[in-house]
Amino acid sequence: MKITAIRHCKAEGQESNSPLTAQGKQQAKELAVFLEGHHFDCVISSPFKRAIDTIKPFAELSEQSIKIDERLAERILSAEADPNWRSNLERTYIEEHLKFPGGESTFEAKQRISSFINDLQNESYKSVLIVTHGNLLSLMINLFDSSFGFKEWELLSNPDVYLIDVSLKDVSKLWVS
Repeated sequence: MKITAIRHCKAEGQESNSPLTAQGKQQAKELAVFLEGHHFDCVISSPFKRAIDTIKPFAELSEQSIKIDERLAERILSAEADPNWRSNLERTYIEEHLKFPGGESTFEAKQRISSFINDLQNESYKSVLIVTHGNLLSLMINLFDSSFGFKEWELLSNPDVYLIDVSLKDVSKLWVS
């Protein structure tokens, strides 16, 4: 099974209902053109508005429906405002069980995404397109490439497109705006 995994286009904020910026809307159109002609057994998105709006132009172009899966939602580092969020996030890449108040540990987020991938495999899909968020995408890639960590997360842009060959445990970057 191959997963084409996309980090959403540029958005106006981090809240679940944040829309895409004007640039993000243009990126979504360019992404649809890039993906045109590729066949996917299904298209699955995070429930967040910015993720759905990222893939909507492609779904319309290819006449595919968008399935929503809560397991693709962005990881919450902490429910509390944290002025040191960046250094704390970096710590979670090393200390996988580290958990901040109201947040999800790296271990828990990896369990969530592993469950999602296992369900896809049980459906016998050959090619799946997903849209998610930067931190969760980096943890998904880390499941197949242990060298992908915090520094690689920092280098992600909106949008990025990765191809994950689950059976070969191979990850390659396909496109970046």
